[in-house]
Amino acid sequence: MSQFNIEFTFDGESINAITGQSVAAALLAANQRALRKTRFNNNDRGVFCGIGVCFDCLVVIDGITNQRACLIEAKPGMKVQTQVGSDA
Repeated sequence: MSQFNIEFTFDGESINAITGQSVAAALLAANQRALRKTRFNNNDRGVFCGIGVCFDCLVVIDGITNQRACLIEAKPGMKVQTQVGSDA
Protein backbone atom coordinates (compact mmCIF):
# COMPACT_ATOMS: atom_id res chain seq x y z
CA MET A 1 0.00 0.00 0.00
CA SER A 2 1.41 3.37 -1.02
CA GLN A 3 1.55 6.27 1.41
CA PHE A 4 0.81 8.66 -1.46
CA ASN A 5 -2.88 9.33 -2.00
CA ILE A 6 -2.88 12.69 -3.82
CA GLU A 7 -1.76 13.41 -7.34
CA PHE A 8 -1.25 16.83 -8.93
CA THR A 9 0.84 18.15 -11.80
CA PHE A 10 3.89 20.39 -11.85
CA ASP A 11 4.68 21.76 -15.30
CA GLY A 12 2.70 18.86 -16.75
CA GLU A 13 4.54 16.17 -14.75
CA SER A 14 2.58 14.01 -12.32
CA ILE A 15 3.55 14.53 -8.66
CA ASN A 16 2.42 12.33 -5.76
CA ALA A 17 1.74 13.72 -2.30
CA ILE A 18 0.53 12.64 1.11
CA THR A 19 -2.61 14.12 2.68
CA GLY A 20 -1.66 17.27 4.60
CA GLN A 21 1.64 17.73 2.75
CA SER A 22 2.45 21.15 1.33
CA VAL A 23 3.00 21.60 -2.39
CA ALA A 24 6.63 22.53 -1.64
CA ALA A 25 7.24 19.38 0.43
CA ALA A 26 5.73 17.17 -2.28
CA LEU A 27 7.86 18.86 -4.95
CA LEU A 28 11.03 18.48 -2.88
CA ALA A 29 10.21 14.79 -2.33
CA ALA A 30 9.86 14.45 -6.12
CA ASN A 31 13.31 16.05 -6.56
CA GLN A 32 11.88 19.25 -8.06
CA ARG A 33 14.17 21.98 -6.74
CA ALA A 34 13.50 24.96 -9.05
CA LEU A 35 10.01 26.35 -8.43
CA ARG A 36 10.32 29.81 -9.97
CA LYS A 37 12.62 31.91 -12.12
CA THR A 38 13.67 35.46 -11.29
CA ARG A 39 12.38 38.24 -13.52
CA PHE A 40 15.70 39.77 -14.57
CA ASN A 41 18.24 36.97 -15.00
CA ASN A 42 15.91 33.96 -15.13
CA ASN A 43 17.73 32.41 -12.16
CA ASP A 44 16.16 29.37 -10.49
CA ARG A 45 14.70 29.72 -7.01
CA GLY A 46 13.29 27.04 -4.75
CA VAL A 47 12.27 26.46 -1.16
CA PHE A 48 14.37 28.62 1.16
CA CYS A 49 12.65 29.15 4.51
CA GLY A 50 9.80 26.65 4.15
CA ILE A 51 7.55 28.59 6.57
CA GLY A 52 6.11 31.39 4.44
CA VAL A 53 8.48 34.20 5.44
CA CYS A 54 10.35 34.53 2.15
CA PHE A 55 8.98 34.41 -1.38
CA ASP A 56 11.43 32.06 -3.08
CA CYS A 57 8.90 29.24 -3.52
CA LEU A 58 6.32 31.24 -5.50
CA VAL A 59 4.43 29.14 -8.04
CA VAL A 60 1.31 29.39 -10.15
CA ILE A 61 -1.49 27.18 -8.81
CA ASP A 62 -4.58 26.65 -10.96
CA GLY A 63 -3.81 29.85 -12.85
CA ILE A 64 -3.28 32.04 -9.76
CA THR A 65 0.20 33.55 -9.54
CA ASN A 66 2.31 34.33 -6.46
CA GLN A 67 1.25 31.31 -4.41
CA ARG A 68 3.78 30.27 -1.75
CA ALA A 69 4.19 26.54 -2.27
CA CYS A 70 5.31 26.02 1.33
CA LEU A 71 1.96 27.31 2.67
CA ILE A 72 -0.46 25.65 0.24
CA GLU A 73 -1.66 22.13 1.00
CA ALA A 74 -1.47 19.74 -1.95
CA LYS A 75 -4.90 18.85 -3.33
CA PRO A 76 -5.87 16.26 -5.94
CA GLY A 77 -5.84 17.58 -9.49
CA MET A 78 -4.00 20.84 -8.76
CA LYS A 79 -2.20 22.30 -11.74
CA VAL A 80 1.06 23.80 -10.44
CA GLN A 81 3.44 25.65 -12.73
CA THR A 82 6.83 27.30 -12.48
CA GLN A 83 6.43 31.04 -11.99
CA VAL A 84 8.59 33.25 -14.18
CA GLY A 85 9.16 36.67 -12.64
CA SER A 86 5.84 38.08 -11.49
CA ASP A 87 3.95 36.28 -14.26
CA ALA A 88 3.15 32.69 -15.08
